[in-house]
Amino acid sequence: MGAWRTLVEDFRAVKERDPAIPAGIRGFFEIALCTPGFQAVAAHRLIHFLHVRMRIPVLPRFLGLLVRWWTGTEIHPGARLGKGVFIDHAAGVVIGESAIVGDNVTLFQGVTLGATGNEKTWKRHPTLEAGVFVGSGARILGPVTVGKNARIGAGSVVLKDVPPGTTVVGIPARVVKSGGRRVSSPLERAESRIEALEGMVRDLQKEVQRLREASAFYGPSKFKAGKGVA
Repeated sequence: MGAWRTLVEDFRAVKERDPAIPAGIRGFFEIALCTPGFQAVAAHRLIHFLHVRMRIPVLPRFLGLLVRWWTGTEIHPGARLGKGVFIDHAAGVVIGESAIVGDNVTLFQGVTLGATGNEKTWKRHPTLEAGVFVGSGARILGPVTVGKNARIGAGSVVLKDVPPGTTVVGIPARVVKSGGRRVSSPLERAESRIEALEGMVRDLQKEVQRLREASAFYGPSKFKAGKGVA
């Protein structure tokens, strides 16, 4: 019964998060027959059971290879997927053996949950907590944790933990939004300081020019540096 409820949650995730799915019976068949992300996740449920619970050798890896050929998605039999995982478009998605994907996570095409190659322990792939969104082409590498409801921008490379509720972008990824508020980058903060200094310099130049003009008008005998004019 638990497996059936999980499958229903996976189905509902596609229906709610894919705007291309129509309503009614047509939508049902499009999800079941024409949505490779749903097919890959559904197949992984069985493959993971055979690999982890039944401890059947070889067969789960072979079935995973067939799913990769059919859907374009490679999910290692050992990877753990929560309920309501939605893989949109699916092509080129790779999920490593020790990856943990939480409930209601969304992955777009080309996403890699991989390793850096420098890990010394079995846990060498990322953990994505509930509600995480990962844009197309993003790479999340190593045993990092992406916090609940965090968002990873398309094409980003994540090598460090991502706090919950934040948005990160770039190579390497950096926080650009936290708690719904924009976060300035170090470069932007430096540029802001430079602009402030430039403003101060302009003000000083204007003051020097004013003093020079006042000195020329009153003459050196009536204008004394440091006292200004009356």
